Amino acid sequence: MTTAEFLALIHPWDRLPAETLDDVAAAFQTQTLASEQTIYRAGDTLDGLYVVRTGRVEVTDADGALLSSLGPRNTFGERGLMRDGRAVTSARAIDATELLMLPADRFRRLIDAEPGFRDFFSRTRAAALPRRSLAETRVADLMTAEPRTVAPDTTLAEAARIMRDGGFSSLMVADGGGLRGILTIRDISARVVAERMDPDAPVTRAMSADPVSLTPDAIGSDVLHLMMERGIGHVPIVGDAGLVGIVTQTDLTRFQAESSAEIIGDAAHAPDVDSLAAITHRIPRLLAQLVGAGTRHDVTTRLITDVADAVTRRLLALAEAELGPAPVPWLWLACGSQGRREQTGVSDQDNVLMLSDDARPEHDAWFSALARFVSDGLDSCGYVFCPGDMMATNPRWRQPLRVWRGYFQGWIARPDPMAQMLASVMFDLRPIGGDRSLFEGLEVETLEAASRNSIFVAHMVSNSLKHAPPLNIWRGLATGRSGEHRDRIDLKMNGVVPVTDLARIYALRGRLTAVNTRARIEAARDADIVSQSGGRDLLAAYDLIAQTRLDHQAAQVRHGSVPDNLMAPATLGAFERSHLRDAFVVVRTMQSAAAQGRGLP
Repeated sequence: MTTAEFLALIHPWDRLPAETLDDVAAAFQTQTLASEQTIYRAGDTLDGLYVVRTGRVEVTDADGALLSSLGPRNTFGERGLMRDGRAVTSARAIDATELLMLPADRFRRLIDAEPGFRDFFSRTRAAALPRRSLAETRVADLMTAEPRTVAPDTTLAEAARIMRDGGFSSLMVADGGGLRGILTIRDISARVVAERMDPDAPVTRAMSADPVSLTPDAIGSDVLHLMMERGIGHVPIVGDAGLVGIVTQTDLTRFQAESSAEIIGDAAHAPDVDSLAAITHRIPRLLAQLVGAGTRHDVTTRLITDVADAVTRRLLALAEAELGPAPVPWLWLACGSQGRREQTGVSDQDNVLMLSDDARPEHDAWFSALARFVSDGLDSCGYVFCPGDMMATNPRWRQPLRVWRGYFQGWIARPDPMAQMLASVMFDLRPIGGDRSLFEGLEVETLEAASRNSIFVAHMVSNSLKHAPPLNIWRGLATGRSGEHRDRIDLKMNGVVPVTDLARIYALRGRLTAVNTRARIEAARDADIVSQSGGRDLLAAYDLIAQTRLDHQAAQVRHGSVPDNLMAPATLGAFERSHLRDAFVVVRTMQSAAAQGRGLP
């Protein structure tokens, strides 16, 4: 595939006139990088705009926090080029990678000559134009133009190689008579591999024949509805002239995720706290958009948490600009839902500060001011103060590393109820900004010490059972009897939290470093910490409960209400209520197994 043909598959290059595209393609330079090779560092002068042709690239911020992992057809470096020409992030190849690089001067000439191209890469476009929803977006603006096609007699082996080498998730099967079928990665797995088809057989043996399609004048919500109704992830776009494009689930997710990227980009350059507060005011709308697009709950909460991380890092930078250099190295960490990357439309703040052991008492005034600036700023941005005072403004949670090490050792050695509660919170710690080396050794040694202490683990299991699913003695849904909980169930404390507590126990027993709840359950299942069937059922139950919670919050946002976690089961249909009840039964069953030592080694 030539460079021009490759670029023609990517937006916005696919919108360039053919002559311009050929001319631009000729200006690209090819770079081959080894695994772990640095492409550029934050502050470097950028050589140009990069496009990943093969391999993967990891982009991190100035603090080393992962911003994105990019695969074929992804573009990077535009933020710096659109500003002063210096990189605002760092990038490195994480696999053997081939890049296309458009020199900076050629990129700028293209920006000046093509208004649509300039609008796509401009960091300020969101302020000039209102964000469109899927219902307001034509399929022609979502699709990948001229998708890769193969002839009906192409062998399955050759098709698999094309998909692997080009990074395609699907191939269109076409001939002179038009679109004959579609072959997807799922077809390769479920039909070719599982059924041991002859690799020399034609693609027509495994493809989905006569796939349902849409026209270019359809809208984004048409694609989403079709995918949901038919259970498919790829929709060919067919016009009068035949096949013109394809829209995938990834395209829909990317469309919605772009709004989170814009929010993060705006937050990263906000001049003050008031500006940050105005930016975070857009989060409920982001939540509603993501849920409305059918985005998985774990992707939605990850994107929303990414915003909180960016806001926190910007507040840390603003604080340092006001206070001057720190007297010793430090690390700001989040715990709770932000630590687990599971924030929704309702979030308070839970954070701590770890200081270098070189810290002296006279240094605390600087760190106290830092904590106050950031915590007050987070509160102004809608992340309200922790009711349990689990914040860096509390001197107890602003200590040198040796004190933190002593905290964990004490909680493990003497697991009283308070120690169990604190340990539960602190096992969800995740670095946000500062010197990450302060946390690396502590995390591993704490997991090892905790997992070896059977008494501590037993207490943690007991503590995890305090949050029970909302089931009555007949295993029906049990709602509150008074106040705001009347006729409602708490989808956080009695829904998500019991699963979060179980996942933490699994991670503790298996010395698993994952912090996210779903990732912990998957890792525990893979490590045989929990049985395969139990892990599978618990994941399914968690997905249903967590998604129901987000659906409830998104509906409140769309109706102009403040999102919360209290849902009336009566708002669900009988079918949905039945499945939700079954999910809670699974959680209670897994809690019982944990209490009796079953499902755990």
